[in-house]
Amino acid sequence: MEEKSNNDGYSEDETRKIKKDVENSDSRGNIKKPGMSFLAHVEELRWRLIKSILSVAVMALVAFAFADYLYKIIIIPLGDVKLHYTEVTGSFYAYLKISMFAGITGAIPIVFYQLWKFIAPGLFSKEKKMIIPLVFFSTVLFLIGGGFCFFVVLPFALSFLIGYGSEVMTPIITVSSYISFAGLLFVAFGFAFELPIIGYFFGKVGLVSSKALGKARPYAVVVFLILASVLSPPDIFTQVLLAGPLYLLYEITILLVRYTGKKG
Repeated sequence: MEEKSNNDGYSEDETRKIKKDVENSDSRGNIKKPGMSFLAHVEELRWRLIKSILSVAVMALVAFAFADYLYKIIIIPLGDVKLHYTEVTGSFYAYLKISMFAGITGAIPIVFYQLWKFIAPGLFSKEKKMIIPLVFFSTVLFLIGGGFCFFVVLPFALSFLIGYGSEVMTPIITVSSYISFAGLLFVAFGFAFELPIIGYFFGKVGLVSSKALGKARPYAVVVFLILASVLSPPDIFTQVLLAGPLYLLYEITILLVRYTGKKG
């Protein structure tokens, strides 16, 4: 049976195919590939989160075996200040906290890998090649941020906070409160130092420009103060210590995007 043709000489099947291609093409005429559905994205996110949490749990279990050694390291910023515990389970829970923060630190390359792999389906093939370097530099920046906190911020903050009013009061610091304070601050600085790599990535894919970041400075300061109050322990001194470096990192990010970001 002979297929019917329209006035342009195309059969009905050919006409339907052309219409479908036009509907599925972008402004440049390139045929769009079918993407993941919303539920597929949710499922992908679920598995990435599960893998990240499992990696943290495994690393925490490994760290628990070395809790004594890790404890001796984590109290270095305290100097001569002694820690106490006021509950029967105080020392045990202190070691659990140490293991948890060590687990987060040890698993951070896997966590970043899962994060960037979740983002990868929305990238072009050229941009996907950045994933491994991004994971590497994200991990390095996290460790630099944590190291800056441990060797610079913590000793300074502890000296000020513990010494304040020590002439009339005697500080009795529990091991649990100290580990929570130091651990949260360490993780907060680690993630805060990710700002340049996030800016670099957004600049590379054309989502932000140095000009837009420059104009957003006043709003960025407010955001940094809010983030510092959420991420750091609840005292104004440590919040300022976190917000200050965040702003400096923001200025570094602007320069980074200016010289490496997508042009045009």
